[in-house]
Amino acid sequence: MSDEAKAGVLKALQAALAAEHAAVYGYGVVGGRLDGQRLAEARSAYDAHRAGRDALIREVRDLGGAPVAASAAYALPFAVTDPATAVRLAAELEERVADVYSDLVRASSGERRGSAAGALREAAVRAVRWSGESVAFPGLAERAGSGAGSGAAAGGSASPSLSASTTP
Repeated sequence: MSDEAKAGVLKALQAALAAEHAAVYGYGVVGGRLDGQRLAEARSAYDAHRAGRDALIREVRDLGGAPVAASAAYALPFAVTDPATAVRLAAELEERVADVYSDLVRASSGERRGSAAGALREAAVRAVRWSGESVAFPGLAERAGSGAGSGAAAGGSASPSLSASTTP
C-alpha cells in the first residue's frame, strides 16, 4: 500500500472511530430514556458500537496511528427528553455511523473493505429499525447535498459523529 493510500485509510479509520466513540456516548443517553424491548435494542446497539470501537482502535494501531480519543462529552443534536426523542437520536446515530463507514469502504480494499461494508450494513439496518424508514444507498444519500467526502474524514461540518462538547 502506498503512503498516500495508507494515509487515506488511516484518516477514514479515525473518522469511523470518532463516530463509534460518539455512538457509544449517544446510546448511553438513549438507554436512559427507554425501557422494555427498546431498551434491549439500545443495549445491543451499544454493545455493537463498543465492539466496533475496539476493533477500529486495533486497526488504527496496526497502521501505526494513534487512535483518536473519545471526548469527555458530546453536544446532542437535539434534547432527548422522552422515549420518542431517544428513538430519534438512535436513528440519527446509526445514520451518521453509516455515513463514515461509507468513506471507509471507499478508502479500503480487501478484508478491511469487507469489514467496513459489513459495519455500514449493520448501521443501516439498525437505523431502519429505529426510524422505520430506509434509503437506497445508506451513507450516500445524506451526502448528496453536501458533497462526497465532506464528512468527518475531511473535517467538514457534516460530521458523522456527535459534536464534541467544548463547554465544561
